[in-house]
Amino acid sequence: MNYKILLVDDDKDLLQMLSSYFELKGYFIETAVNGLEAMERIKDAPDIILLDVNMPGLDGLEVCRQIRDKISCPIMFLTAKVEEQDRINGLMVGGDDYVLKPFSLKELEARITAHLKREERHKNKSEYRFCDGLMIDYTERTVKLNGCAVEFTKTEYAIIEFLSMHPGQVFDKERIYEKVCGYDGEGDSRGMTELVRRIRRKLSVHTMAEYIETVWGMGYRWKK
Repeated sequence: MNYKILLVDDDKDLLQMLSSYFELKGYFIETAVNGLEAMERIKDAPDIILLDVNMPGLDGLEVCRQIRDKISCPIMFLTAKVEEQDRINGLMVGGDDYVLKPFSLKELEARITAHLKREERHKNKSEYRFCDGLMIDYTERTVKLNGCAVEFTKTEYAIIEFLSMHPGQVFDKERIYEKVCGYDGEGDSRGMTELVRRIRRKLSVHTMAEYIETVWGMGYRWKK
């Protein structure tokens, strides 16, 4: 399968270099040099988006925030530096990964491949999980409570999917972070705490049941 990559960066030389490299690898490439162009290009349904964070005008975080409800493909942020709060902000708006500039083309390709393979596994799932009025459709990536759809960001849903597929098992924040976000190195515990809090808040609108339990000093588990 020939995947389509949307490259968004105001550095035209970088766009040209990435385009040439990935076209040789058999990918279809579309480019945008700013956030407004990126908003137009998503209509062409890319399989993955590489999105520069620091662009004039509409920056990468705002682009991600505006398009995340319209698309489900992985979004990888490209940035010259990333602090803890940057990662938290990226997760909150629905990003999937961060790649620091300058980067190795081989590492970037490996990350893209990993995300695309993960997407294919998701598409091939046909499982459902039912529990106390909760229904998770792993094919459509939807969550319903007592028949009502509950909207989650891509990363929030990934946490629900990961934990619910391993009910009763305790995972620390770093392990969850690694599995659902795919970052290298240590996980971002602060970001994971905030994401779990938001998941619980959204679920609590529809039920008093608690699905994600905190195991103090250890992490989280999906209640059996």
